[in-house]
Amino acid sequence: MDASNTSPEIIPQAEGGSEGNDRTRMLVDAADNLLVEGGLERLTIRAVLKRTGLARRAFYERFASKDDLVLAVFEDVMRGAAVHFRERVEGLTDPLQRLQRIVTGLILGSLDEAGEVNDSRPAAMVHEHMRLAETRPAELQAAISPLISLIADQVTEGVSKGQLRDCDPFLQATLIYNLIAMTVHPELLMEEGAKPDTQRRHKLADEVWEFCRRAIVA
Repeated sequence: MDASNTSPEIIPQAEGGSEGNDRTRMLVDAADNLLVEGGLERLTIRAVLKRTGLARRAFYERFASKDDLVLAVFEDVMRGAAVHFRERVEGLTDPLQRLQRIVTGLILGSLDEAGEVNDSRPAAMVHEHMRLAETRPAELQAAISPLISLIADQVTEGVSKGQLRDCDPFLQATLIYNLIAMTVHPELLMEEGAKPDTQRRHKLADEVWEFCRRAIVA
């Protein structure tokens, strides 16, 4: 199955397109806000419906299950992250520098300027990422594809300029993303309920980038 063509199972809507899309957006936004505020414990279908004021029927007209809602949140977050990082690197002409900023930014992303964890969503998404990687791998891959595509764009340009070795950019981007995920996930889990070790996280960011750089440079 081509993961790029796979998405969370959103049920065809009975209402007109605009109203149906608005309600889907309300459900995804409510789920995202609940994750930010209290992690997985706060995210229930009942809580989402209470937050939106929608009936249970409205939920199941759009999503087949809670997992499909979580996957929709993943896709929304990853799309937003891709836009955020694209804007952060647009002033850099060197694709290797852009890639470095993306890699280190992803590792430091859940820390604010004071070195505090600024919401509960990252740790919650780690738990769900690990579970969905086993139960819904194709859908999860589709959900994270906007971010992988952004990384692949930088690799493609780096190859074309001779800075990076000849390779499959999408495969390399996937490997880079997986390395970041496997590195950050344990850190986020250890930080649950505790203040993060900012110095350790920055060191990890530097080490992961150096590992990636050595793997892909020409």
